Amino acid sequence: MTIRNLEGFFAPTSIAVLGPCRHPGVLTEKLIACLHDIEAAHRVTLVGIEQDVAFGGQRVALLDDLERMPDLVIYLAKAESLPATIAKLADGGTRAVLIPSPGYESWPEALIQECREAARKTNLRIIGPGSLGIAVPASKLNALLSAETPNKGDVAFFSRSGAVLNATLSWAKNHNTGFSSIVSLGQRVDVDVGDLIDYFAQDYRTRSIVLHLEGIAVPRKFISAARAAARSKPVIVLRSGKSHDTGGTGRTHAGRLARTDLVYETAFRRTGLLRVHDLDEMFEALETLSQIRVPRCDRLAVLANGRSLASLAVDRLMDLGARFAELGTETRESLEGLSRTYDDLEKTPAANGTLVLRENMTPDDITRAIATVLKDTQVDGALVLQSASAFQSLPEIAKAITDAATLDRKRTGRRKALVAGLIGGDGALRAHLSDAKIPNYASPAEAARSLMHLAHDAQAREFLMAAPPSLPSSFTPDTSKARGIVEAALKTDRTWLTPKEVCQVLECYDLPIMATEMAATADEAGELSRSFFETAKHCVAKLISPDLPFKSNIDGVRLGLESPKAVRQAAEELINNTRNAFPDARIAGVSVHPMLEDRHGLELYMGLAETHEFGPVLVFGHGGTSIEESVDIALELPPLDLHLAQAQIKRTRIARLLEGGPARPPLDTPALAEALVKLSQITIDIPEIQELDINPIVALPSGLIALDARMTLCHPENRPGRTGKSRLAITPYPKEWEQTISLKDGQDVFIRPVRPEDEDLFKSFFQAITPEDLRLRFFAPVRDFSHRFLARLTQLDYARAIAFAAIDPEDGRLLGVVRLHADPDHQTGEYAVMVRSDLKGVGLGWALMQLIIRYAKVDGITTIKGEVLKENTSMISMCHALGFTVGTSPDDPGIALVTLPVADVPD
Repeated sequence: MTIRNLEGFFAPTSIAVLGPCRHPGVLTEKLIACLHDIEAAHRVTLVGIEQDVAFGGQRVALLDDLERMPDLVIYLAKAESLPATIAKLADGGTRAVLIPSPGYESWPEALIQECREAARKTNLRIIGPGSLGIAVPASKLNALLSAETPNKGDVAFFSRSGAVLNATLSWAKNHNTGFSSIVSLGQRVDVDVGDLIDYFAQDYRTRSIVLHLEGIAVPRKFISAARAAARSKPVIVLRSGKSHDTGGTGRTHAGRLARTDLVYETAFRRTGLLRVHDLDEMFEALETLSQIRVPRCDRLAVLANGRSLASLAVDRLMDLGARFAELGTETRESLEGLSRTYDDLEKTPAANGTLVLRENMTPDDITRAIATVLKDTQVDGALVLQSASAFQSLPEIAKAITDAATLDRKRTGRRKALVAGLIGGDGALRAHLSDAKIPNYASPAEAARSLMHLAHDAQAREFLMAAPPSLPSSFTPDTSKARGIVEAALKTDRTWLTPKEVCQVLECYDLPIMATEMAATADEAGELSRSFFETAKHCVAKLISPDLPFKSNIDGVRLGLESPKAVRQAAEELINNTRNAFPDARIAGVSVHPMLEDRHGLELYMGLAETHEFGPVLVFGHGGTSIEESVDIALELPPLDLHLAQAQIKRTRIARLLEGGPARPPLDTPALAEALVKLSQITIDIPEIQELDINPIVALPSGLIALDARMTLCHPENRPGRTGKSRLAITPYPKEWEQTISLKDGQDVFIRPVRPEDEDLFKSFFQAITPEDLRLRFFAPVRDFSHRFLARLTQLDYARAIAFAAIDPEDGRLLGVVRLHADPDHQTGEYAVMVRSDLKGVGLGWALMQLIIRYAKVDGITTIKGEVLKENTSMISMCHALGFTVGTSPDDPGIALVTLPVADVPD
């Protein structure tokens, strides 16, 4: 994960075009024509270009003829010569190499790896081959082989496809949209989407990021970068290639259900990205989010000068999952006489948020109506649909909408969304609205979808910031016992656990499952069932074969067995039938368990799938034998908390049945959410469990119980984690850093990493800090401990940040906290520490600083930095004692800059 030397592409001071060109023809001429206009600002030199092209700058025959190596080299020469060239460039200080091609170009992997190895020593960065190039319009840098020249703007756009890039630039030209940077990625030798997201998230010229991709090379880096960027600016993603996706393992329902594109959808949602599904939708989202971004867009209002226009918009908004505002009494009274009611609209969920304006309204009336609705505290956004009438021209309507937007911007309070649909308007009228930063479209459907882009973007950010409830303190899994069961099976080269072993593993994690016995023969099945009939009326027998995992597909289940004799007969029938139908299949025997008989129970499904792209994925949905036909499922990436689990449940259609109804009681949804979190913990603790099905797991009015489950095992493919090995795409809570320390006064303190549910803990902590200590920590008086403020402190991406909470083991209060945020390169970390004001002098601050230094060393961070007010003499003294060098911040002489090379700290 690094953005080092990317400025070599986007802010080079010198550029060299290196030939001779391996693609004879117009490539060199086109590229140099682009570079000709920027030669004065960037000092472009042609090296070894034999083609006769018009160029007024410097030309040399060889790299050795240059006084010094350029920041950026645009490489046109032979592919096989590049590794040696990169080695020479790296030694000379070149930071970046761009390998453009007239179309997509693929090099052999062995050659690609040679290029990577040659660049590694100095971290020289590479884009291409197969790239159409790059452009930075603000600095007039244009090395882009595109049909259109991009205009200056604030959108960063990068794409794998040259066709998509050209289509986007053509659209942008027609819609006066400009770009902060354009990148065509090509084959991805080095620089990938994750690097670019990290770079442009910090770029002050970039207000939004748009990317097109087919796959992700390094999922953990992508997710970490995307999550960080989406909190500060909109990130729109278009993924193509769904038709080329391959399926899962096929060994479990989960493996079949976790289709590649669904997993990508899950990753985009988890990171707060706005996914679009085609170019039209991408252009709409880009036009909308480049003009406006609002903090909230839940409750929507619709204003239209026709009932049918209003109905078309409401219909589309309902299809997209919109929620509608309840206009306040004051708003309705002030608009009385400007709108009319319709019985059919009054019966819709949008009735109280929809206004059908009268056709003979003046432009001033339209302005007043829009501004009044936006002023309503119950409204987050408004969709205004207007068509021309005998009483108003479209230019007058457009001006009225613009005037309403101007009035609303003068209003105090949070900004609200305003999207217009100017039906029948020409490009000039729409451009007038766009100049006023009002997203506008030519049809009700487009306008509705645009407003929902704003809603989904706001919801994604709110979802990222939500604080989850805590798990019950009684949840203490027996991880060692569960691991022992799995390891014992792997030692005998088994890839499946027996039904009884599966039950034992789930029980270790407090996941209730029906007691099950495993019988090798029919007689044994009958005997084992006797104990079940002491409390149950009926039993169930199931054929168990590692080669035939889907029992329903082979008629391998017998229900409603009334006696041990019936169980024995059913088991014999199952074994004989299976041997006859599948003579080569291994038959382990028959499982037996009591039959659940509860008329209120609802059959659901939980599973774990292993995916090539993102590792483990959790699947939840409608259970039973038709799970793969109904496909009523929702996916999520571990690790999960209760907030994520609850949201996953709500994304399924069957979730509505959990709420109960006139003839059935509500079911225990909280228990389901807890079960998903426990399942997530299994994936973290025991990566050897490759996939599993729990089908069905029955939700009851009180609690839940699994009736069948199976687990497949593997020796997992390890992916580098932060302090060990992990196959998860999202870094889990680092439990291994939990510890207890003793202070100078003998007090024991429990230290653990900060969790998202710690908001209340921090709020109480800050209330125990003196105003002066708060000022020294935050460099300003702090009085507002809002959710947003606390969320930034408690919701950590463990891939690039850590915070340790020191907790009193007796009363659970927070005593102190230390944190470290790494830069995207994961080389430098910025620290901050604070202890409760009444605990100074007991050694807690010293212990926390030593801990964070030790963590940085283990984590690979090379330097710790911090800013300290110079008047905070106690902190500066502690930094001196810990080995920090103390200097002065270049930005403020009142602030000390403290620095510690971690490698110099003794173990």
